[in-house]
Amino acid sequence: MSDNPALPPPFRLIRPAALRTAAIFASPHSGAHYPQSLRDRTVLDMVRLRSSEDAFVDQLLAPVPRLGAPLLAAEYPRAWVDLNRGPEELDSALIAGLERSNPSPRVAAGLGVIPRVVSGARAIYRGKIPKIEAEARLNHVWHPYHDQLTALMVEAHGKFGHAILLDIHSMPSEALDSLGHRRPQIVLGDRYGASADRALMREIELAFSAEGLSVSRNSPFAGAYIAQRYGRPREGYHVVQVEIDRALYMDQEAITPSREFKAFAAVMERVIAKIVTLGAQPLRHAAE
Repeated sequence: MSDNPALPPPFRLIRPAALRTAAIFASPHSGAHYPQSLRDRTVLDMVRLRSSEDAFVDQLLAPVPRLGAPLLAAEYPRAWVDLNRGPEELDSALIAGLERSNPSPRVAAGLGVIPRVVSGARAIYRGKIPKIEAEARLNHVWHPYHDQLTALMVEAHGKFGHAILLDIHSMPSEALDSLGHRRPQIVLGDRYGASADRALMREIELAFSAEGLSVSRNSPFAGAYIAQRYGRPREGYHVVQVEIDRALYMDQEAITPSREFKAFAAVMERVIAKIVTLGAQPLRHAAE
């Protein structure tokens, strides 16, 4: 996975003893290995630097392999490389030697594949980083992660006739404040039907709502690069982005598990078990 054995690997892949389902669970933003070079150069303290991290999501997904599905979890944080962005989403306001172009709204906001800011639009660095460093991050982290994710999708499709990627994230409660009484605890994104079969989406929604969780679809998050790249439902490749309100399981100020963590982890295990079972069936059964 890396030409330099001194560098930590870009991800953890935990396979089940026996693959029982077309479902794949991935956590691209829960990585917590912050390289020393980032710690040395950031203007932020560690709590603020970690504010974009989907902390503990990989722990919530710990039962996945035991239940018969693979678990892919990033090791490096979103502040280092954002795996839910395309490799071309580079920010000339951050990366020295990069030709200026017309950036997408995400890149212009500092949320490219090599982020310039964390949550709250807080700048990570005082100045720019070299282009060669940005390229090294992509080569060590981004490309191996996506190569592995592609392989998992192809493997599931070959064995079951379809692949179902659950791309799991967390959302800060403040991102939901404007929604008032319509505030969801879980947001499922399928890019408005473009990345997953609608009947499959309905079954996944039921798995969460049966636990008493309030669920919305595609608002305020519809899915980003991963859903767009891998979701091809007509070809049997389905992606559902799952956003979980951090208030359900963590102290968002201290970035520590809350008293509710254990109870919510049990909820998640039941939801995962239902999705694993769903992925073990021919997809047409889910639609009936």
